[in-house]
Amino acid sequence: MQRYNPTEIEEKWQKKWKKEGLFKVDVKETANKYYCLMMFPYPSAALHVGHGRNYIIGDVVARYKMMRGYNVLSPMGWDAFGLPAENAAIKKGIHPRESTLGNIKMMKQQMESWGVEYDWDREVTSCMPDYYKWTQWIFLQLYKKGLAYRKKAFVNWCPSCSTVLANEQVIEGSCERCDSQVDQKELEQWFFKITEYAQKLLDDLDKLNEWPEKVRTMQRNWIGRSEGVNIDFPVVDSDITLTCFTTRVDTIFGCTYMVLAAEHSMVGELVKDNPEKDKIMDFVREVRNESKIKRVQTGEEKKGIFTGRYAINKINGRKIPLYIADYVLMEYGTGAVMAVPAHDQRDYEFAKKYELPIEVVIDKPSPVIPPVRRNFSEGGSAAENGSSLCHPDSEVRRSQIIRNSLAKAGAERVEGSINLKVEEMTEAYEEEGVLVNSDKFDGMKNTDAMAAIADHMEQNDIGKRSIHFKLRDWLISRQRYWGAPIPMIYCDKCGIVPVPEKELPVLLPEVVEFRPTGESPLNAAKDFVNTKCPKCSGDAKREIDTMDTFVDSSWYYLRYISPKLEDKPFDKKDVNNWFPVDQYIGGVEHAILHLLYSRFITKVLNDMGYVDFDEPFQRLFTQGMIVKDGAKMSKSKGNVVSPDELIKKYGADTVRLYTLFIGPPEKDAEWSDRGVEGAFRFLKRVWNILEILETSPEKGGDEKAKETLIRKMHQSIKKVTEDIDGEFHFNTAISAVMELANQVYVGISESGDGCYDKACLTEVMNNMVLLIAPFVPHIAEEINEQMGNKTSPFKSEWPSYDESMLKADTVVVPVQVNGKLRSTIEMSRGLDKDKIQALVETDEKVKEWISGKEVRKWIILPEKLVNIVVS
Repeated sequence: MQRYNPTEIEEKWQKKWKKEGLFKVDVKETANKYYCLMMFPYPSAALHVGHGRNYIIGDVVARYKMMRGYNVLSPMGWDAFGLPAENAAIKKGIHPRESTLGNIKMMKQQMESWGVEYDWDREVTSCMPDYYKWTQWIFLQLYKKGLAYRKKAFVNWCPSCSTVLANEQVIEGSCERCDSQVDQKELEQWFFKITEYAQKLLDDLDKLNEWPEKVRTMQRNWIGRSEGVNIDFPVVDSDITLTCFTTRVDTIFGCTYMVLAAEHSMVGELVKDNPEKDKIMDFVREVRNESKIKRVQTGEEKKGIFTGRYAINKINGRKIPLYIADYVLMEYGTGAVMAVPAHDQRDYEFAKKYELPIEVVIDKPSPVIPPVRRNFSEGGSAAENGSSLCHPDSEVRRSQIIRNSLAKAGAERVEGSINLKVEEMTEAYEEEGVLVNSDKFDGMKNTDAMAAIADHMEQNDIGKRSIHFKLRDWLISRQRYWGAPIPMIYCDKCGIVPVPEKELPVLLPEVVEFRPTGESPLNAAKDFVNTKCPKCSGDAKREIDTMDTFVDSSWYYLRYISPKLEDKPFDKKDVNNWFPVDQYIGGVEHAILHLLYSRFITKVLNDMGYVDFDEPFQRLFTQGMIVKDGAKMSKSKGNVVSPDELIKKYGADTVRLYTLFIGPPEKDAEWSDRGVEGAFRFLKRVWNILEILETSPEKGGDEKAKETLIRKMHQSIKKVTEDIDGEFHFNTAISAVMELANQVYVGISESGDGCYDKACLTEVMNNMVLLIAPFVPHIAEEINEQMGNKTSPFKSEWPSYDESMLKADTVVVPVQVNGKLRSTIEMSRGLDKDKIQALVETDEKVKEWISGKEVRKWIILPEKLVNIVVS
């Protein structure tokens, strides 16, 4: 019997899988299809064991589904454009194309060394013209639909990366890539109008019931739907009207000043004639460059400056001062806030600092509020009374009829409130209460007053009900070299003109100084920039910004279906047959960016008739991170674990096994070198069963040992199957196989060599090979061959279990005396309590503990527990 040699075995089977095309799929064959997809990586550096978790998990799922009879599509490609790849090239001092293609070659070799297999005929690389031609085509489709537009806007600017960042790429005020403080800069930029799909993106999260709830919650929060009222505030002595969105219309009578974000588009116009204009604009520039996270943090001192202007609160005719303040952002509402210092803590702190009026409009209710008489006889029609703040036909109609009756019919209102004294306040009162100083709405509960005041505003052209989203349009312009050129042309005569589709791709020029300067490097490539207008044939210039790499990754899953097509991005019939993706696997860090953008692009393509589905991924699994020494693996921390040396020493199957066994795959886990050694020992233990099989007798053996082992086999099949089919609990599935292998050795230890005959051990080993095959495919293939089997495990059926074999005919029952374990007794199943008691009374250990004592009570739980109470 040869010893276990993983290097030799793994090289052999990897070559065979490639030669036989184990993972190759014909997409025209759609019967029992299963699309298993792993998020494609940035080819910016070598992979470490943490990266491997994603690809190993995906490989396990693909192999398992093959064994369950599915036609499995499992492709791989490269997210090759963007900052990660470009920064890696700059660090090496070579061209991004050379660096990227070199990294792809290296990473591909690493994946293959793990035994991670794909249909490589479907490989896509986003930096290649045959791919980004269609990224540009998608841009043009959005432009045709009015979903791609250019405007001047304040954007997130990373001074280190010298480029613009989308809102989603700014983490607590810093660049997600380099951690540099992000500034605000006003630039002409291209945007995708993702906000037009905000409600649909939000609603359709309910369809995704096979996604982790935390991911759906993250997307809901990012989309951020709010219902409220848009209120118009005319600016005194001007034609300007400022619109403020509020969810707290009940506090409108307490608005004593107004605040604008420093980025508000009307700031310049409002202060242009102010003698203090320079001072105001200096303040504005200072605020714009501050961290947005810091600006809105609770406890931060609020800063502001008076514009010299006033606005009119139309509900009461009050003239209120107009300020610019750091605690208001354009990302929320309209960038204009009606300040109610008595009932908002930030407004309160600002008002106290700048000595602005504070007026209470919501009082604390008295301890006992008398019931309201709900008289509908005087309240107008049901239709009038049924108006709702944002959903007139919602299920809350009855309660709103009551509220509007109170407002319109003059029914008895809540009385007996305790007046809040402004001079006694130390903080804003933000709880529910009763309206005061609010004209005809005095005495109403503030929650009831919201609908009544909204009605009043709409009837008097003061404001209008509205829905707002926190989601902002997707900024896709990047001032970097390594990206897909934006296919637009600027002509002095014709304006902005799209590149005709027949002229795609707009090729990225090769000879360019690509190091970041703050201006797009493409501007220096005059042969690229200077072109002819597609409309008038006159001189024109190309767009010099490139696209955000998230545009490339927002549709790559479609290209895998038809990667070689030259006349269109994908075959509609084929993608409709294979989508949505059955299983998508990747990191939770992509919960907002990539997943939200992919959903958006899919919905746009669906609306335009290019695909028949509106969600790309049916089931999503987000794996946890593997850390070392308590921290994320990184070169700067010196805690990166390379898989290459481990594979040389222990083999790929050992690395795969430990990666899967380290813990629940959805949770973070700490890497341990000792754990790797333990995984290697287990594989040798499985391998050595072959030797036991060789020396087993043809017939005979110990019947009890064989029965126990066969039962354990059926239990293991059930456990592994359920763990994979359920929540990918690979760690507990592997544990079940370990218990099965251990049972082989336990039987020998208890019953001696030869306790299993060949038939018994062959059955167990054949099934064990199938159970471990998805996890450790090389050793499974080799053992399978050594046992004389001609069919690969991956072309074999997954084992099934016999329900009748899951339970033994006997059970071991613990016996307690006064609650303490004193014995265990093996007994037949199905015994009644009298027979159980009689059996226990014959046990020598039990006799010893109850001898000479009075037995006061027997507590018998059949097949589970016996407890004898004595005194």
